[in-house]
Amino acid sequence: MIVYVINPGSTSTKLGLATVVETPKGVSAFVEKVELQHPTMTPRNNSKALLATSMDGSAPQVPVGLDAAALTLIRAQIGELSQRWPRPDAIAARGGLIGPVAAGTYRVTTDLVERSESGKFGVHSANFGAGLALEWAERFGGVPAFIVDPPTVDELLPEARISGVPGVKRRSRFHALNARAVARRAALEVGKRFEDAVIVVAHLGGGVSVTTFDRGIAADTSGALLDEGPFSPQRAGTVPLEGLLDLAYSLPRDLLVQQLTRESGFQGLVGTSDLQLLEAREDDDGVVELTVKAFIHQIAKSIGAYSTVAGRPHAIAITGGTARWASLVQRLEAKLGWIAPIIVVPGELELEALAEGAGRVLFGLEHALEFRG
Repeated sequence: MIVYVINPGSTSTKLGLATVVETPKGVSAFVEKVELQHPTMTPRNNSKALLATSMDGSAPQVPVGLDAAALTLIRAQIGELSQRWPRPDAIAARGGLIGPVAAGTYRVTTDLVERSESGKFGVHSANFGAGLALEWAERFGGVPAFIVDPPTVDELLPEARISGVPGVKRRSRFHALNARAVARRAALEVGKRFEDAVIVVAHLGGGVSVTTFDRGIAADTSGALLDEGPFSPQRAGTVPLEGLLDLAYSLPRDLLVQQLTRESGFQGLVGTSDLQLLEAREDDDGVVELTVKAFIHQIAKSIGAYSTVAGRPHAIAITGGTARWASLVQRLEAKLGWIAPIIVVPGELELEALAEGAGRVLFGLEHALEFRG
């Protein structure tokens, strides 16, 4: 099967030509990738936009999405690739912020596109994925278009939703597309079916999320943005409540959100969120060294906590851009290896996950889900 895939980002959009084959354990995709650089959306003074734009950590210092110029470039690239690539059996796109939904592959409809592009649940470049996929599919006489595991996938256990404050519930906002794909791979590597395994995935990127998959269900997660868990290159992670209250009463809400999402973590503590620079400075800068130790400490502590949600996990998977930091990963393995085997997947598998999600539907291994807004 041939699947075209598209993953809109704030400053670049990734497209791919995927060949998907059925295997004894499901499906597997090989993706030829193209990355298109484009401008970001004009900043807007919108706190909801600031909250929502940086799930993937790729946004710069302001709320962003895709403006008309970026969409024009993307559509031109789609037109060129459509002439060059073989005819697809389906199109698959990264889903946007569409509200709480179950995991899976959703058939793109006009209702789904409308909900995604409305911004009701936040502004994000991925909100345009469904519409672009539908447009691309229509070039080929209406081949099916899908989104796969959007970032608002919500499968939390009922007990995982409850906080200690009446009226404040824990939410599911994490790196659903990549984390689920990595969990599938980790299960296979330890000889288990994803649907039979307990896998803890730590996505360490611009944002950090730690998620427990219990036999295919994302039962609990730290969240990735103004939620809980370790700090990240720019985000605060869990903060002591008294200190947070002091900060909240000293700043307007929009500036507080900016500080917690863009000016905290490594950026706030040592002045940079550049991981390569941090790695180079660690041996010679005592402040950086201590901050890296704190980062590792918090990640290990969070993975340990999420390893209790569904019983001892069959594997722990470490993924995201930070998983390329070899010495950091080695220190995590030393802390966590007694719990379960450690599977390292540097970077992300998002385009592969999109293609494989569509492939499971095309090969009849799963049913396409229908979005009902």
